Amino acid sequence: MKIEILGMGCKKCSDLMDGAKKAVAQLGMEAEFVKVDDIKKIMAYGVMTTPALVVDGVVKVSGKIPNVEEIKTLLK
Repeated sequence: MKIEILGMGCKKCSDLMDGAKKAVAQLGMEAEFVKVDDIKKIMAYGVMTTPALVVDGVVKVSGKIPNVEEIKTLLK
């Protein structure tokens, strides 16, 4: 599984990355984590507000930080 965090490096982006890592660990899954801060790549996903969570190329959420339980639901 590939998890991408889209954003320009703000605290919210870091919080989303931390939450995603915790969710993956709690689910006992393995994932590759990638931080995407290139605005052209972010826009290519159609994301207008960051941070955004992308799982295997699919935008799951943008513009907010889901909690760990919400992220776990998105990953299942």
